[in-house]
Amino acid sequence: MVCSGLVVGGSLTVEAQGATVGEPAPAFELTDANGQRRSLAEFRGAFVVLEWVNPECPFVRKHYGSGNMQRLQRTYTNRQVAWLSINSSAPGKQGHLTPETAQVFLEEQGASPSALLLDPDGTVGKQYGAKTTPHLFVLNPDGVLIYHGAMDDRPSTDPQDVPEAHNYVEAAVDEALAGQPVSTPTTQPYGCSVKY
Repeated sequence: MVCSGLVVGGSLTVEAQGATVGEPAPAFELTDANGQRRSLAEFRGAFVVLEWVNPECPFVRKHYGSGNMQRLQRTYTNRQVAWLSINSSAPGKQGHLTPETAQVFLEEQGASPSALLLDPDGTVGKQYGAKTTPHLFVLNPDGVLIYHGAMDDRPSTDPQDVPEAHNYVEAAVDEALAGQPVSTPTTQPYGCSVKY
């Protein structure tokens, strides 16, 4: 399936509306793929990665098809980082997930986020200003946003670009876990537009 609403830079603003680096991230509560209500507050005290996902977007497929996203999920959840994948595709739009299709996606991809959260009305995506899939945000244990933007510096759909890319999310989380400031706290997200 072709990605409609491709966004690779240009007119987007770098600061997300409602989620600004250095400020507390917006609180939220969503239902996960198992039908359980989950809140951001339950992860207070841990670093948190928020990953906007649309399984039909070729940019998302790049990172899942190469195993890159699953590797990061496993690496960081094993280091007590909460990894929350969020699907904000509206019903009837590309990539919309129900609890049932979300479970299938997780199983087929071998994905291992802490939770896959469903945001069908787009409330949380809009709170954060999520523009693309993927669009990633990193929060510190106090709930303050310390990074948001692209996964890496290769805005392509080619999985062969992954090994050579500079992974901004990996760098941000590694720096934060080491007690260092994030050297690149904002980048321009790229991918398919979120299908609100």
